[in-house]
Amino acid sequence: MKLHELTIQQAHRLIKQKKISSQELTRAVLDRIDDVEKNVDAYITVADEMAMDQARLADKAISKGNFSTLTGIPLAIKDLICTKGLRTTCASRILENFVPPYDATVIEKLKKEGAVIVGKANMDEFAMGSSTENSGFKPTHNPWDLMRIPGGSSGGSAAAIAAGMCIGSLGSDTGGSIRQPASHCGVVGMKPTYGRVSRFGLVAFASSLDQIGPLTKDVTDCAILMNVISGHDPADSTSVPVDVPDYTSFLNDGLKGIVVGIPKEYSTTKGIDPDVSDAVRRAVDKIEDLGAECVELSLPHTEHVVAAYYVIAPSEASSNLARYDGVKYGYRDKNKGNLIEMYRSTRSKGFGQEVQRRIILGTYSLSAGYYDAYYGKASQIRTLIIEDFKKAFETCHVILSPVTPSTAFKIGEMIDDPLTMYLSDIFTISANLAGIPGMSVPCGFSSAGLPIGLQIMGKHFNEGTLIRVAYNFEQATDFHKKKPKF
Repeated sequence: MKLHELTIQQAHRLIKQKKISSQELTRAVLDRIDDVEKNVDAYITVADEMAMDQARLADKAISKGNFSTLTGIPLAIKDLICTKGLRTTCASRILENFVPPYDATVIEKLKKEGAVIVGKANMDEFAMGSSTENSGFKPTHNPWDLMRIPGGSSGGSAAAIAAGMCIGSLGSDTGGSIRQPASHCGVVGMKPTYGRVSRFGLVAFASSLDQIGPLTKDVTDCAILMNVISGHDPADSTSVPVDVPDYTSFLNDGLKGIVVGIPKEYSTTKGIDPDVSDAVRRAVDKIEDLGAECVELSLPHTEHVVAAYYVIAPSEASSNLARYDGVKYGYRDKNKGNLIEMYRSTRSKGFGQEVQRRIILGTYSLSAGYYDAYYGKASQIRTLIIEDFKKAFETCHVILSPVTPSTAFKIGEMIDDPLTMYLSDIFTISANLAGIPGMSVPCGFSSAGLPIGLQIMGKHFNEGTLIRVAYNFEQATDFHKKKPKF
């Protein structure tokens, strides 16, 4: 096995045994980026020198016996998580040259463990999109088929993992932005419970929905990263002070006593690709064979989740993105004579089409005379969705569903059809609205050889059970072992 193909736990074992150094591993990953980045376009910024400096420091710590599971491990970071001294653009022209003066809390935690940051991964601009085609710089290509999208908005993070261009990565999930690209790229992705991982230093899209989480090559690596990034942070007012378990303790055999719920509404959703429904059905059967009990349940307000989400998320985006006005920081059009013209021109040139669309939608929803009819009503629907999940979890431990209705589509195929793109989030956005954890684990391939993911959702702060179910399914199958050849 080549070094760039290693998982976190495999790389850690070799480093611990002194069979490889962090510098060797990091150099192998950077060489891999040199070889395939021109085809995949997974990165906005590659930090060669910084990464090698961090690797040298990691090797010094290792030589003294001061190291953890992440020490010396090369990681990719989605480009909306602040990294001190390293450009953070949110894939937007309006922040093209922004270099944060501080690290996000998750980055501080990674650095404390001695992890190596190799670069900032491409994404949909300000995390608004499901394909990474909305990046202000370039689209990312799916390593399984370079003509297809990797998913979004964390498409660069997922593609980098699938192509061996990092050993692990972090993304963010506002409506499926970790789970959907994980499904499309055949990797593991987790959206933790809202409040489980600090959002301090995460550039906001929709503050009540955003959550940082890991994308990895397998479930064990997901548990390792969750151990590091989870926990209460006083700098984040939405961070919840609850104990964090050792997530690797859930990597045990057997699902006896686990009850899994299958929502009847999901099986009747229109437009599901037969390859997807067949793969998910086989995955459910396998999980049942492993000792779990399956029950049918109802999430009666499922039909309203897309509408509610696409009022709430753009409304919060409209408020959050008001700060990018050309005055305080970021891009500014200096050729306009007065303040109003400068505002208009700066935001028109700095923001892409999808971001502008969502700002307009959100501003309208929050405007005088429409707030109660739109944002207020959507918030009421959100409460009903939360109650749906609370009731469902009275009868089961986890809920299983597809991640997306279809496999990865071709680049450009839906770029002019935003409504269809929005509807593709039907299975993922409920978890964000309810604040519950969800993850995607590879469960099959389409007839065209494209990856398909199984979504596992659980109770608040119950990520361990998701990891247990995903791990047992992963160990009984070999989907996660297959790699794209390109």
